[in-house]
Amino acid sequence: MGTAVGIVLAIVYAGGTWKFWKGFKRTNFTEGRLRLALLWPVLLVNKSYRQNFNKALKG
Repeated sequence: MGTAVGIVLAIVYAGGTWKFWKGFKRTNFTEGRLRLALLWPVLLVNKSYRQNFNKALKG
């Protein structure tokens, strides 16, 4: 059971990273693409980042 949850979380993390990476040009950010993409779960608590993350996901 724990392994299945870990796999699901890894897939969600990888999917979020990929979607943000591909939609980065739609955000207000100009640099730090790799850092922002990898830290997306932690940065979602920030309202500005969350809004830009949603912009990146909408394609």
